[in-house]
Amino acid sequence: MGVIRIAGTDLLDLAESLSGKRPAPRRATLCDFRSAEGSAIDRGLLLHFPAPHSFTGDDVLELQAHGGPIVLQMLLQRCLELGARLAEPGEFTRRAYLNGKLDLTQAEAVIDLIDAATSAAARSAVRSLQGEFSGEVRDLLAELIELRALVEATLDFPDEEVDFLQEADAFGRLDRLQKHLRQVFERARQGRLLQGGLHVVLAGQPNVGKSSLLNRLAGDELAIVTASPGTTRDLVRSTLQVQGVPLHVIDTAGLRDTEDQIEKLGIERTWREIDRADVVVLLVDARTGVGDAERAILARLPDRLVRLTVYNKIDLTPYPSERRDEVDGVAIALSAKSGDGMDLLRQELLQVAGWQPAEDVFIARQRHLLALAETRQHVEAASGQLPCLELFAEELRLAQSALGAITGDYSADDLLGEIFGRFCIGK
Repeated sequence: MGVIRIAGTDLLDLAESLSGKRPAPRRATLCDFRSAEGSAIDRGLLLHFPAPHSFTGDDVLELQAHGGPIVLQMLLQRCLELGARLAEPGEFTRRAYLNGKLDLTQAEAVIDLIDAATSAAARSAVRSLQGEFSGEVRDLLAELIELRALVEATLDFPDEEVDFLQEADAFGRLDRLQKHLRQVFERARQGRLLQGGLHVVLAGQPNVGKSSLLNRLAGDELAIVTASPGTTRDLVRSTLQVQGVPLHVIDTAGLRDTEDQIEKLGIERTWREIDRADVVVLLVDARTGVGDAERAILARLPDRLVRLTVYNKIDLTPYPSERRDEVDGVAIALSAKSGDGMDLLRQELLQVAGWQPAEDVFIARQRHLLALAETRQHVEAASGQLPCLELFAEELRLAQSALGAITGDYSADDLLGEIFGRFCIGK
């Protein structure tokens, strides 16, 4: 079955021209969809959802046809002849937002649900679509507004401001607001991991087992493995999931000095991918340990980057515990060939990403995290402005503005264009 939806005004006239019928509200009507000459295009169901009781809040017609691409194209062309136009990307959801049917986080959850790469991400997107994230943000806004009202009210009574704030428990409210912000930020950060996943780059010298490790993680022979160094010349990607978190794992060319022009290009691409990564897994041959080449790679990694050192090929040599002191941070040992230690690697990847399994995570995006972080900064700055209540109040105002941007209470047109422009046609 294929579905065509039309949103707008005065749609019953279009329905009558298309089918000869004016359907009753919210009742499926069997009809023939006809061309301009009166010949039948298809037989299907016609439904009418009068405003405001529709997804967009507009009048909506839904045409349910048999679904063949040619039939649907003919039916769509007939709708265009009757005055309809093709929707822009995300226009239906944008109309729902502008008509107050959804807030901005719920609108974003629509595409997050469509794009969900794991079942956990889909469940979290549904929570956001149902308004759980929005509800948390509105609760925070209510707390913030109440605190602002108390503080600004005292500005009119400067002789009594401290006593008034103490009696109204303003400082206790501020403390509870900070704790609530931390909790919501943590849940949103977990949701961001589910939405975007973790970008993991496998790096190291040639022939340390990067391709073998990718194949073991993916459970498939994605990358060519040979005993010859420099086999991998280009990036090989795979997306898998661990506890519902998508891991985008990238096998790269071995990092070494070379005169081979093709291999040089692969190495350049490796460093570009490392610059965009969340985590770099540096593979080391357990038989030789960390040498000058590995230390040079570690020294060049961006400071912000989480790194995990993996000693591979423990099936060929015992792994001495003192090797863990060769690098800073987390180091584990495994065999990509036999699979020993792979579960530990998966768990370490989730741990360095900050993943905490929970059933109440809602999907979130980078802009949500940035807005929450900005809100926290202003709230913390407000507490540092005391006893100057004017500056205290100003920081709270800025915090409210940052927080309101999440749900769309304060949104610029260019932000809306960026969000809804990512939708596909008809959503």
